Amino acid sequence: MATARIKKEIAQCMAPDSPVKVEMIGDTITHLKGSFKGPEGTPYDGGVFEVDIQSEGIVMEIECNMVHPVSQEYPFKPPQMKSICLDILKDQWSPVLTLKTALISLQSLMSDPAADNPQDAMVAKHYLSNRSGFDETARQWTRQYAGAPTSSTTDADFIDPSVDRAALQRLCDMGFDKMQAAQALKKFNGNETRAVEALLG
Repeated sequence: MATARIKKEIAQCMAPDSPVKVEMIGDTITHLKGSFKGPEGTPYDGGVFEVDIQSEGIVMEIECNMVHPVSQEYPFKPPQMKSICLDILKDQWSPVLTLKTALISLQSLMSDPAADNPQDAMVAKHYLSNRSGFDETARQWTRQYAGAPTSSTTDADFIDPSVDRAALQRLCDMGFDKMQAAQALKKFNGNETRAVEALLG
């Protein structure tokens, strides 16, 4: 049942109006690639995110910290997420849900991450304590790894999220260029005195 169901779901995902895609790599369903666009209005906008789906026999795993379905009991048991907290893959699963549903849910999770129930506590802390820094990092990585076009903010304008924003603001208030100040703080591991000395030349 799982094989026939997966073939049907591949066809649905390849329809022109589908917001997600699932395609075969080669000529069997043992290796698939899922993909979806980053949600508009988020730091992921413009990127295309891929999910590697591999299977052996009747057990399918989706790598890249995304989904891993599918047992012979699919669709009666849900796909499982690897390093992702998603309710439809836990207690909210129903056999009417599909791989397409799981990928759309992943896409939606990018718009509204579950920061109160994180897989990675450090990332959640960054998101909650420094949202602008989090968004900068997400934009940079989306350009670098997911093919988003470069906007008016170029890679050269990217400020490393490890740079203390309060310290950076203090240096900017002294009249130093923001990017040069950020680079100096990064070079001297946040030591403002040494950064200032370097900036003064």
